[in-house]
Amino acid sequence: MTKLRVGLLFGGRSGEHEVSISSARAIAKALSAEQNANKYEILPFYIQKDGRWLAGDAPQQVLGSGKPLLESENATNPQQSQLTNSQTKTLERWQSPSQVAEVDVWFPILHGPNGEDGTIQGLLTLMQVPFVGSGVLGSALGMDKIAMKMAFEQAGLPQVKYKALTRAQVWSNPCVFPKLCDEIEATLGYPCFVKPANLGSSVGIAKVRSRSELETALDQAASYDRRIIVEAGVVAREVECAVLGNDQPQASVVGEITFDSDFYDYETKYTEGRAGLLIPSPLPDQISRQIQDMALQAFAAVDAAGLARVDFFYVEATGEILINEINTLPGFTATSMYPQLWSHSGVAFPDLVDKLIQLALERHSGKSAE
Repeated sequence: MTKLRVGLLFGGRSGEHEVSISSARAIAKALSAEQNANKYEILPFYIQKDGRWLAGDAPQQVLGSGKPLLESENATNPQQSQLTNSQTKTLERWQSPSQVAEVDVWFPILHGPNGEDGTIQGLLTLMQVPFVGSGVLGSALGMDKIAMKMAFEQAGLPQVKYKALTRAQVWSNPCVFPKLCDEIEATLGYPCFVKPANLGSSVGIAKVRSRSELETALDQAASYDRRIIVEAGVVAREVECAVLGNDQPQASVVGEITFDSDFYDYETKYTEGRAGLLIPSPLPDQISRQIQDMALQAFAAVDAAGLARVDFFYVEATGEILINEINTLPGFTATSMYPQLWSHSGVAFPDLVDKLIQLALERHSGKSAE
């Protein structure tokens, strides 16, 4: 039996570089599990923080150590010694390793900008090879919180009140900015959340309770992204549901995140012991079924494929379920919510990885037939 060569693509230029490495290590282990070892051969590709693609020993080193590779650890090609440093770096970023041509199916596990926002998906689409996860549209909609909310609104999914802004509005003249803050206060009130529209893992998010905090948070968000979203605060339980499939997706059991901090920020998310997972969530059966149904609706609304994790607010006092966001390339370590939700739904980690690769091949064959 000829093994399928899986291009495991990880690292990347976003702030979630280290998370990507952790996810890649877990996936590599799953691909080496007994039920997958005879089916797949792993070809790892590591994208350094400066954007250079590395194959061969370098990605194996990163997978083994779990630590990013420093730029200085990858020597420059001697043939490029006559170029300036700037020219060399530009050339190296645009060169891909020759092993790229050997890949049968790609498994990109790049989190955040330049990884799950449609950019790498566009490159893989141009290469005309199958890849795990959503395509350009689903990835882009899943990354941009403003476009995502517009898609959810069109699908009739309930969500918190929000206001979309641009950096130009925030950094406008001193006469316009106060009026903008007045409008936010009048429509959303306090507390509210200020978020860059295109960053993952709660990076740059601030919970604000006053005018001075709002002004500071807007300025900070504008330094991260030219698109900004402000959302009304809500007292609710935070629950999540995993989706798996293409045109006929399935929803997992519902899980819940518990934490003692003010909100589920980056530090809480990635500091051991700061947050807990309840799987399945102790919710009424009717509420769980409704969340699962809404997760499938959200998956379809953004044209997602393969996998996604959909996050919700459950307002216990009123019984409302509000969709928060969809993540089309969620964390994939053994302790991450997405694989754990499927584990509690009867799909073990190695089987989940296998299923995702098969879904990628299925979707690609369907596109090729169009």
